[in-house]
Amino acid sequence: MTDKAEKPLPPWLLGWGNLPLAINGSVGIIAVPDLLASAHVPEPRIAAVTSLYLAAAFIGIPITPILDWRYTRRSYAILFTLLCTAFTCGSLLTIHNVGLLTVLLFLSGLTNVLVINAVGGWFGNLLPTEQKDALGAWFTIANFGGGGVAAAFSIYAIRHFPAPWGAIATSALILIVLPLYLTTPCRAADRKLAAESFRAFAIDVVALFRRKDVQWVLAIFLAPAASFALTNTLSGFGHTFHTSDEMVGLIGGTGVTIAGICGSLIVPQIAKRISPVAIYLLVGLIGATFTVALLPQPHNAITFGIAILGENLFQAAAFSAANAITLRTIGHDNPLAATQYGVLLGATQIPLTYMQMIDGNAYHLSGLAGTLLADAGISGAACLILGTLYWQFGRKVAAI
Repeated sequence: MTDKAEKPLPPWLLGWGNLPLAINGSVGIIAVPDLLASAHVPEPRIAAVTSLYLAAAFIGIPITPILDWRYTRRSYAILFTLLCTAFTCGSLLTIHNVGLLTVLLFLSGLTNVLVINAVGGWFGNLLPTEQKDALGAWFTIANFGGGGVAAAFSIYAIRHFPAPWGAIATSALILIVLPLYLTTPCRAADRKLAAESFRAFAIDVVALFRRKDVQWVLAIFLAPAASFALTNTLSGFGHTFHTSDEMVGLIGGTGVTIAGICGSLIVPQIAKRISPVAIYLLVGLIGATFTVALLPQPHNAITFGIAILGENLFQAAAFSAANAITLRTIGHDNPLAATQYGVLLGATQIPLTYMQMIDGNAYHLSGLAGTLLADAGISGAACLILGTLYWQFGRKVAAI
């Protein structure tokens, strides 16, 4: 156990423990697809590589409980940070071997998920309830802010540094978090869980998900209430808005980072007055209204910029609220904190995936208007239904 007199670091500093998510994500979603396209790899093959990388968020869920078993979360966080760095570097060095790259990129995503889940359970368990909302916001700021900077650096480094130093320098950014992990107080693994057989441990994990608050949060996160999948597709619609590639890059870099930070910081202020669940659903409903409002606007660079910045602002606010909900549900001194954090945050990625598929099919059928209407209509309806149910029943569950 850590010394009881030893105080945890402030939320604004602990939030940067989420940095591996930003750096690895910028490689998997931005750098690798860009490099594959430059190597003339067919678009369907690039999409398959990216899809498998993103699937690590779901596939990692059954593995997450191990983070609460036997060893400290600090040990797991450091171990998987080192593995994530190695796999990320390997994927950047194998651009011309797409098969091997696909495996290494997937493993980098999987180990990254385990880092983030270990850190979420570890840091979330350290702070009192009144600081959890701020931690959730800073987790999101690290993701948006760090991701923007890492994306710009990685593409420059890989293209201009002598091989293999660009890949090494980009991957080494992940190691920046190690001093934070080494200096943050960490409680020893729960003695009861550490002594259990894995079968007994699994029974405890199943019991966790019989809790009403956990079931409520899972239902809210699995629904398409505040996924804002449009943030992953709008950048590809630059030509529809008659916007140059240079302007798309500028808005998608600096602008999105600023919008993400602003959206993240809004939530802790509002959470002083209303619950994070209510914020999450309100953000989804207001965001859906914003999406509908884009329909009659002219297809030009100004509308494109407003759309990109607005959707990312709302997505950052939704992510920040989701973090706050998850951290509050974890509570304090929870022996299964990493498991709970990993499952609940992993659940938020599921609607992001299926809504992206729906948005893409809607574009194929009815163009941009179809995409906007499908995304706003489905998300808005989900928010209204869940909001009604939460008002009637969910508010009785104290943890949310």
